Amino acid sequence: MAALTESPPEATDLERPAGDRRGWTRLCVVVGLIVLGFATVLSSGMGGGHVGQTVSNFGLGLSALAAAGACLLRARWFTGRMRWGWAFLGLGVLSWGLGQAYSVYLQTFLGREVPLPSEADIGYLGMIVFTTTGLLTLPSVAQALANRVRSVLDGLMVGCSFVLMAWIFVIQPLIAAGQSNTLALYASLAYPLGDVVMLTMVLYMLALQRRHGSTFASLALVGAGIGAFAASDIGYAYLNLVGKYASGGATDIGWFLGFCLVLLAARKPVASTLDEDDQGFDGMQPVGILLPYVAVLGSLVTTVFWYARTGHSTMFVAYTRSALILLIIGRQLITLRENRNLTRNLETRVADRTAELFASEQRFHALVQHSSDVVTVVSPEADVLYQSESVQRVFGFPAQALAGKRLTKLLDPESGLRLAQALRQVAGRPYATTVLEITVQHRDGRRRQAEMTITNLLGDPSVAGLVLNTRDISERKELQDQLVHEAYHDALTQLANRALFRERVAEALRRRGDDEDVTVLFLDLDGFKEVNDSLGHLAGDQLLVQVADRLRASVREGDVVARFGGDEFAVLIESPIGVEEAESVAQRIVDVLEEPFASETRNIHVQASIGLASFKDIGNSGIGEILELADDAKADGAEQLMRNADLAMYKAKSAGGGSFASYDPQMLAGLVARLELESDLRVALERGQLRLHYQPTVDLATSEVIGFEALVRWYHPERGMITPIEFIPIAEATGLIVPLGRWVLEEACRQAVEWSQGEAGRPIKMAVNVSVRQFDRADLVEVVAQILAETGMPAQQLCLEMTESVLMTDTDDNLEQLVRLKALGVTLAIDDFGTGYSSLAYLRRFPVDTLKIDRSFVERLGALTDDTALADTIVQLGKSLGMDTVAEGIEEFGQLAALREMGCHFAQGYYFSRPVPADEAGRLLREGAELSA
Repeated sequence: MAALTESPPEATDLERPAGDRRGWTRLCVVVGLIVLGFATVLSSGMGGGHVGQTVSNFGLGLSALAAAGACLLRARWFTGRMRWGWAFLGLGVLSWGLGQAYSVYLQTFLGREVPLPSEADIGYLGMIVFTTTGLLTLPSVAQALANRVRSVLDGLMVGCSFVLMAWIFVIQPLIAAGQSNTLALYASLAYPLGDVVMLTMVLYMLALQRRHGSTFASLALVGAGIGAFAASDIGYAYLNLVGKYASGGATDIGWFLGFCLVLLAARKPVASTLDEDDQGFDGMQPVGILLPYVAVLGSLVTTVFWYARTGHSTMFVAYTRSALILLIIGRQLITLRENRNLTRNLETRVADRTAELFASEQRFHALVQHSSDVVTVVSPEADVLYQSESVQRVFGFPAQALAGKRLTKLLDPESGLRLAQALRQVAGRPYATTVLEITVQHRDGRRRQAEMTITNLLGDPSVAGLVLNTRDISERKELQDQLVHEAYHDALTQLANRALFRERVAEALRRRGDDEDVTVLFLDLDGFKEVNDSLGHLAGDQLLVQVADRLRASVREGDVVARFGGDEFAVLIESPIGVEEAESVAQRIVDVLEEPFASETRNIHVQASIGLASFKDIGNSGIGEILELADDAKADGAEQLMRNADLAMYKAKSAGGGSFASYDPQMLAGLVARLELESDLRVALERGQLRLHYQPTVDLATSEVIGFEALVRWYHPERGMITPIEFIPIAEATGLIVPLGRWVLEEACRQAVEWSQGEAGRPIKMAVNVSVRQFDRADLVEVVAQILAETGMPAQQLCLEMTESVLMTDTDDNLEQLVRLKALGVTLAIDDFGTGYSSLAYLRRFPVDTLKIDRSFVERLGALTDDTALADTIVQLGKSLGMDTVAEGIEEFGQLAALREMGCHFAQGYYFSRPVPADEAGRLLREGAELSA
């Protein structure tokens, strides 16, 4: 059926799993079957006696009530049309049961015979009315009212046909013999007529469902039950007409069976989803179409033969035939209306389809003609069978000029040959496709790059050719070439970049002969950062462009010049072994860069540090063996060659710049050692391999130890003692100085607090060095404050020492940091004062408390030298600015005496004590000895 309900029901509305309603249904089935069997046996065995009549009447009544209850309960499981359909079916069966109950009442309790017709027939006939209404209400595939009316008309046509044949063969002979009265006759015929109408409607609905509907089984059981009713009603009518009917006879079995089948139909489960056959209706089945006409044809043939035999007709036959004619006319009117609607719908669909096809054709035509692709259909010999007009827009040729021409002759020889080969390749394979790129000359003479897709549609009768879809890809190719150029060239100087240079080096290594050498020059400009900082990045870019031009002019034609970024350049040189061509090129570059570079405001002088790395120089260092293995290994060799040139460049830069240096394997060994030391330093920080030594600071006025300077030492488990000169620069370069400096500060503060509370019993001044990298961290002040709080170190007992570079870099930011540190209460000192580039202006601006005189000024004190004058100047400068002065590196008494005479406040050096571990420093405090001459 089209739907089970008007609105899709929930699963619980279709089949409720609760046991109450299913239990009632099962009970009704059991009761009905027991009553049916019991009543059938008794009524048949007793031959219709009084007891048999009573039992049969009660059994029929109970069976009807059980079937009615099952139908009404089933109606509660649904909503919409399905609910009302089963409700009317239940009311029909209930009406029959009420009529039967009235008959039982008359026969059993009043002892009266039930006449025909009687009041009980109202209930019996009510079943026909209610059941017919229920069948019309049940949802079916065709929901239109016309289809339901047609099913009623079909049922009436079949019923009237059967009644007419029954009249001729059965009833008319009985009336002629005087065995029945007319009123009983018509009353008897009403039941079979109604049964036939209902049965026809059920058969019509079953034909629509085609055995796959969701309610086919239930409807088939209802139809079988109505068929059983029809059989019993026909027997009942005949026996009544001949006066031989008695309750409890064999005719009651059909009614019992009918009610049992209706009860089973109400119990039959219904699927919660619809089958695909329920989703639409594609016309009645043959049985639904032919059944009414077969019945009418049978009745008409019967009346014709009857009339031919008797020579006369009766009013009943005439009226019945008239009724059949009216029913046929009504059915044909409905069929005509449906045919007109169907024709109208078909015409509308055909018109819509025609319009759609026309629109599709127009759309296809517009797409082809205005497509960016040029569509061409050619024969296997490349003769043009069809040419789209878009060829004029893309390549400038009118479509008519190409029709019938051989396309391979319109192209250049190479492109024509490639096209002919591609056509032969796909011509023998139906629907095969291939793509090729060819050159097509535009009508204006320009040569355009085109991509052509060839598809074999020779087997398609609507095309019957090879289809060529051609598009102009010149702009795409230009863009690809541009992107490739940008990916492999420097945007500023248009030199090769690192990626392209690496590929060229790898290629040179691959094609290198036994007597050929490959050399890489790595250049770095000296002083380029100062140009950027002073003149701006625009002037720096202009300088780089001029440097690139001079490099191109300095190298040979086959050499490759590249820019790696910033002020780094590289040159690839291929030359025979034994010819010092690479050194000649390097010298030319050094000489040409000596000339000043012109800018908008001034001339700029820059130099270059150049590193050279050749394959012949490293052939025995392990790389040569790698390069001889495979092409992939040679790509790695290119990286190593470039790295070696970079190492050589740093050697040239350390020599003062403006020169070149060649790679030496020891450079790589030094780099590896540096990397290993860096790795070991990380491990040392994690495993606590670092220790602090403390060098005392002496008050020159009292010769008393007033504090210490914390100095870090590294005891390597394998290498032994590693001096700070070796690992501090690595820590600075790698950023490890930040965690290292935090650890030193925390450990020094902890030790100072321990001494102040224990051995010394007095405040101990602790000096800790702070790196420039630590000042780069915005959280330096927070870290110092946190350590002071955690260790309990008074801020005034902590002295943070920094080099003059702190005053010279990031001046404003570092000034802010120093002001915040000073606000904590710590003392600030400038270490190695006099060796840097600080000025008096910076000393006045920054909140510095102490100046530490570098040991280089202390070494020659006592003699009349410039160093003595410088040291005295620093001491007097500190006094004038209100700062304390500390002299470092005192090793002799004469130096100590000179510093006391100058008025220096504090001193450090081997003369007093070397840096010692914490326990020895604590001993100095415990003994309380004065470190003096």
